[in-house]
Amino acid sequence: MMVTQKKQYALRALFELARRGGRHPVKSSAIAEAQAIPPRFLEVIMAKLKRSGLVTSKRGFYGGYILSRPPADISVGDLFDALDDNERPEECSACVSRSTCPFINSCVFMPLWEEVQSAVDQVYGQTSLQDLLDREAKRSSLSSG
Repeated sequence: MMVTQKKQYALRALFELARRGGRHPVKSSAIAEAQAIPPRFLEVIMAKLKRSGLVTSKRGFYGGYILSRPPADISVGDLFDALDDNERPEECSACVSRSTCPFINSCVFMPLWEEVQSAVDQVYGQTSLQDLLDREAKRSSLSSG
Protein backbone atom coordinates (compact mmCIF):
# COMPACT_ATOMS: atom_id res chain seq x y z
CA MET A 1 0.00 0.00 0.00
CA MET A 2 1.61 3.19 -1.18
CA VAL A 3 1.25 6.25 1.05
CA THR A 4 0.23 8.93 -1.41
CA GLN A 5 0.00 12.65 -0.70
CA LYS A 6 -3.78 12.22 -0.56
CA LYS A 7 -3.44 9.59 2.19
CA GLN A 8 -1.03 11.77 4.13
CA TYR A 9 -3.43 14.72 3.96
CA ALA A 10 -6.38 12.52 4.93
CA LEU A 11 -4.48 11.15 7.93
CA ARG A 12 -3.54 14.67 9.01
CA ALA A 13 -7.18 15.76 8.67
CA LEU A 14 -8.51 12.89 10.79
CA PHE A 15 -5.72 13.43 13.30
CA GLU A 16 -6.73 17.07 13.62
CA LEU A 17 -10.36 16.09 14.22
CA ALA A 18 -9.22 13.59 16.86
CA ARG A 19 -6.94 16.19 18.43
CA ARG A 20 -9.84 18.61 18.80
CA GLY A 21 -11.84 16.11 20.81
CA GLY A 22 -14.75 15.42 18.49
CA ARG A 23 -17.40 17.27 20.50
CA HIS A 24 -17.93 20.13 18.07
CA PRO A 25 -17.75 20.24 14.29
CA VAL A 26 -14.47 21.57 12.87
CA LYS A 27 -14.51 23.67 9.73
CA SER A 28 -12.41 22.40 6.86
CA SER A 29 -10.60 25.77 6.74
CA ALA A 30 -9.44 25.23 10.35
CA ILE A 31 -8.26 21.69 9.54
CA ALA A 32 -6.45 22.91 6.42
CA GLU A 33 -4.70 25.70 8.31
CA ALA A 34 -3.70 23.55 11.29
CA GLN A 35 -2.32 20.74 9.13
CA ALA A 36 -0.97 22.69 6.11
CA ILE A 37 -3.35 21.03 3.65
CA PRO A 38 -4.48 22.85 0.49
CA PRO A 39 -8.14 23.74 1.20
CA ARG A 40 -9.53 22.67 -2.19
CA PHE A 41 -7.81 19.30 -1.95
CA LEU A 42 -9.05 18.87 1.61
CA GLU A 43 -12.68 19.36 0.54
CA VAL A 44 -12.36 16.49 -1.93
CA ILE A 45 -10.75 14.27 0.71
CA MET A 46 -13.35 15.10 3.35
CA ALA A 47 -16.20 14.34 0.95
CA LYS A 48 -14.67 10.91 0.33
CA LEU A 49 -14.18 10.30 4.06
CA LYS A 50 -17.79 11.27 4.65
CA ARG A 51 -18.99 8.80 1.99
CA SER A 52 -16.84 6.10 3.60
CA GLY A 53 -18.42 6.75 7.00
CA LEU A 54 -15.26 7.86 8.81
CA VAL A 55 -16.55 11.38 9.35
CA THR A 56 -19.91 13.09 9.54
CA SER A 57 -20.63 16.68 8.68
CA LYS A 58 -22.93 19.44 9.79
CA ARG A 59 -23.90 22.33 7.57
CA GLY A 60 -24.23 25.95 8.51
CA PHE A 61 -22.34 28.60 10.40
CA TYR A 62 -21.49 26.23 13.25
CA GLY A 63 -20.95 23.34 10.88
CA GLY A 64 -17.93 21.31 9.99
CA TYR A 65 -16.64 17.75 10.34
CA ILE A 66 -16.66 15.31 13.24
CA LEU A 67 -15.18 11.82 13.52
CA SER A 68 -17.93 9.22 13.24
CA ARG A 69 -16.28 6.97 15.84
CA PRO A 70 -13.93 7.47 18.77
CA PRO A 71 -10.24 7.88 17.78
CA ALA A 72 -9.43 4.50 19.35
CA ASP A 73 -11.85 2.87 16.90
CA ILE A 74 -10.38 4.34 13.70
CA SER A 75 -7.13 2.85 12.45
CA VAL A 76 -4.75 4.23 9.88
CA GLY A 77 -5.61 1.10 7.89
CA ASP A 78 -9.32 1.99 7.97
CA LEU A 79 -8.49 5.37 6.53
CA PHE A 80 -6.17 4.06 3.85
CA ASP A 81 -8.68 1.36 2.88
CA ALA A 82 -11.35 4.03 2.46
CA LEU A 83 -9.11 5.87 -0.01
CA ASP A 84 -7.92 2.78 -1.91
CA ASP A 85 -11.02 2.08 -3.97
CA ASN A 86 -9.22 2.70 -7.23
CA GLU A 87 -6.16 0.53 -6.63
CA ARG A 88 -6.16 -2.51 -8.83
CA PRO A 89 -5.47 -5.87 -7.19
CA GLU A 90 -3.61 -7.08 -10.28
CA GLU A 91 -0.83 -4.59 -9.56
CA CYS A 92 2.33 -5.93 -8.06
CA SER A 93 3.85 -4.13 -5.10
CA ALA A 94 7.11 -3.69 -6.97
CA CYS A 95 6.18 -3.89 -10.66
CA VAL A 96 3.98 -1.72 -12.82
CA SER A 97 1.54 -4.53 -13.53
CA ARG A 98 1.39 -8.26 -12.99
CA SER A 99 -0.25 -8.73 -16.37
CA THR A 100 2.82 -7.39 -18.21
CA CYS A 101 5.46 -8.89 -15.92
CA PRO A 102 7.68 -11.38 -17.78
CA PHE A 103 8.28 -13.27 -14.51
CA ILE A 104 4.67 -13.50 -13.32
CA ASN A 105 4.70 -17.24 -12.74
CA SER A 106 8.29 -17.50 -11.57
CA CYS A 107 9.06 -14.27 -9.73
CA VAL A 108 11.33 -15.09 -6.82
CA PHE A 109 10.71 -11.63 -5.35
CA MET A 110 6.90 -11.71 -5.27
CA PRO A 111 6.68 -13.52 -1.89
CA LEU A 112 9.07 -10.95 -0.42
CA TRP A 113 7.00 -7.99 -1.69
CA GLU A 114 3.80 -9.61 -0.43
CA GLU A 115 5.35 -10.30 3.00
CA VAL A 116 6.55 -6.70 3.32
CA GLN A 117 3.15 -5.39 2.25
CA SER A 118 1.42 -7.63 4.77
CA ALA A 119 3.66 -6.33 7.58
CA VAL A 120 3.00 -2.73 6.57
CA ASP A 121 -0.75 -3.35 6.41
CA GLN A 122 -0.61 -4.93 9.86
CA VAL A 123 1.09 -1.86 11.35
CA TYR A 124 -1.47 0.46 9.73
CA GLY A 125 -4.32 -1.73 10.92
CA GLN A 126 -3.05 -1.80 14.50
CA THR A 127 -2.36 1.93 14.75
CA SER A 128 -5.39 3.99 15.75
CA LEU A 129 -5.86 7.73 15.79
CA GLN A 130 -5.79 7.45 19.57
CA ASP A 131 -2.35 5.82 19.37
CA LEU A 132 -1.16 8.82 17.36
CA LEU A 133 -2.67 11.24 19.89
CA ASP A 134 -0.92 9.33 22.67
CA ARG A 135 2.39 9.54 20.80
CA GLU A 136 1.96 13.27 20.35
CA ALA A 137 1.21 13.71 24.06
CA LYS A 138 4.28 11.67 24.99
CA ARG A 139 6.50 13.69 22.66
CA SER A 140 5.11 16.94 24.07
CA SER A 141 5.78 15.85 27.64
CA LEU A 142 9.33 14.79 26.77
CA SER A 143 10.13 18.04 24.98
CA SER A 144 8.66 20.27 27.71
CA GLY A 145 10.12 18.34 30.62
